[in-house]
Amino acid sequence: MTPIVFRTVLTALLCAAALTACEKSSTTVATAVATPAATDAGLPLVVVHKSPACGCCEAWVTHMKSAGFPVEVKNVDNLDAIKTKVGVPYAKGSCHTAEVGGYFVEGHVPAADVKRLLAERPQARGLTVPGMPAGSPGMEVPDGAVQPYDVELVAADGSTSVFAHHPP
Repeated sequence: MTPIVFRTVLTALLCAAALTACEKSSTTVATAVATPAATDAGLPLVVVHKSPACGCCEAWVTHMKSAGFPVEVKNVDNLDAIKTKVGVPYAKGSCHTAEVGGYFVEGHVPAADVKRLLAERPQARGLTVPGMPAGSPGMEVPDGAVQPYDVELVAADGSTSVFAHHPP
């Protein structure tokens, strides 16, 4: 299987899993879709590329808006071209890809980590939370459990290092 086909299949599977999780926990999605806070004029626009049918992606968008980010959503049927363009490494993908301040943000990265990235401005491509860990922003579960996960910083050469660990 070629890397492009693998990434396309992986993205489709992740979105299908997200839809199933969102359907099973509709109260969670309702909780995650709280009224967004006013946009912080000092934060850059977050452009989110996502599948039109992905509920957890919408919940992450609401999380970012609640943190004060202005957000533009672009619904697309195939995210592979976007992931390739911004440099998301293979096996580090998730169900949505965002662009902000010259970086990519892949998956369910907490807004606080995006703000830290923008404040520190490291030489990097962006941040990723591979997969879809339970309890990450947009993937909240009814009992409030959080699966431990790492936010990874993707260097210019595609290597990764831990940027943040959640829960701390």
